[in-house]
Amino acid sequence: MSKSDTVRFRHNQAILAAAIIAFIGALPLASARSYFLPVLLVPLAVGAWAWRAGTDADATGLRVRALAGQRRIAWDQVIELVTDERGRAVARLDDGQQVTLPAVRGTDLPRLVAVTGQSLPHTPAETPNQ
Repeated sequence: MSKSDTVRFRHNQAILAAAIIAFIGALPLASARSYFLPVLLVPLAVGAWAWRAGTDADATGLRVRALAGQRRIAWDQVIELVTDERGRAVARLDDGQQVTLPAVRGTDLPRLVAVTGQSLPHTPAETPNQ
């Protein structure tokens, strides 16, 4: 399987830019006293999370990446893909777990399903009551 067959969902890179700006802004505080040095860890962690976290999908399954670690989920384990009340995509698995897919919104679900080679079922348009 080539990398072109993989669809990648990542958070907006503006988060990474904000983390860099926050790091630079925290430098004067961190250099004032040594006990303020841990303040620099917050923008570093946010920057690393923005760089790494996301969801990769291909014909074999999903790879959910977080700040530390990743999880591979085969398509045969996924019962359904739904959205939660905040508009984020959630994969419901056959063992009862629900996995929130980082950086995937409900509007991205057609692209996610298209990677599997299947199509979304078309629901008939509802007719207004007369």
